[in-house]
Amino acid sequence: MIDLRSDTITRPSPEMLEAMLSAKVGDDVYGEDQTVNELQEYVADLFGKEAGLFVPTGTMSNQICLALNTHPGDEIIAEADAHIFYYENAAPARLSGAQIFPVHSVMGEMFLNKIEEAIRPDVYYFPKTKILALENTHNRHGGTILSFDYIQSAYNLAKNHNLFMHLDGARIWNAYSITNIPLREYAKFFDTISVCFSKGLGAPVGSMLLSNSETISRAWKIRKTFGGGMRQTGLLAAAAKYALTHNLPKLKDDHTKAVDFTKTISESEFIIANPDSVATNIVRFSISEQIKVDNFVKSLAENNVLVSGIGGQNIRAVFHLDVTYEESLTAASIIKEISRKIVN
Repeated sequence: MIDLRSDTITRPSPEMLEAMLSAKVGDDVYGEDQTVNELQEYVADLFGKEAGLFVPTGTMSNQICLALNTHPGDEIIAEADAHIFYYENAAPARLSGAQIFPVHSVMGEMFLNKIEEAIRPDVYYFPKTKILALENTHNRHGGTILSFDYIQSAYNLAKNHNLFMHLDGARIWNAYSITNIPLREYAKFFDTISVCFSKGLGAPVGSMLLSNSETISRAWKIRKTFGGGMRQTGLLAAAAKYALTHNLPKLKDDHTKAVDFTKTISESEFIIANPDSVATNIVRFSISEQIKVDNFVKSLAENNVLVSGIGGQNIRAVFHLDVTYEESLTAASIIKEISRKIVN
């Protein structure tokens, strides 16, 4: 089976499992897990931040970051298809009493004038705008990379209005692998950052939030409140550290797979796909109106290719270290053939 539904489906390699088994562990709620502590210091240094906090999931990491800098009744500006708005189950409202003001964008970059319009004036019947949240790379826009100049401009706007800056950097690793912009250069514009180890990097579990030491000390309490205080988590931290030191350099390969896959499927008259639009490891393409998406996805599964329908005639395919280059081309050929068979 060639599974292109997400980069979250990766499985630990034997070498990663060995690293997990040999990890030195302790009780992390007491701050005594050596492997977790080392990972937190290592990742914080990568991003030029003072401290980090290991948590089970990206959603928890994002929501702790938002809770740190809001109060009930506050507002967060985020892109209309952002993960924190689209996929996190109204968590800011449920957990922090804050709401999200969604702003539409082109490829994940909200128009700066629209951000400014979304910032509430200081009037008694408005919520207080507290955070500008960006997502890089942007999941629902197809793994797009926010330009460095755009991030800097958004930062300047936010700070002119005394807003906190949050980065959902679940896939910031993919942006780094393409742009070669150091992670600490991205990080300098953000007060809080969330990163994920269990997507393209291939760890089984884990995310981390990054900030200054004072903020991370407050985050410990919120993590406990949200149920994220774990115990001998060095096993998971060891997997994350292995992923960073061994799998991070492989992310460029996923981009190559994505581009060449897209070139192949674009040869079909029943598929709309643009190789030039592929930014990282996520491919969005559209199928002919003559094809029902559910039937298409089902037929592909019956032919050992898994993809996701993402609304309308749109399909998503995500490339990762558990799919070889040859398998990516095989999947593309099967997709072309199935689309032809369904129409004819």
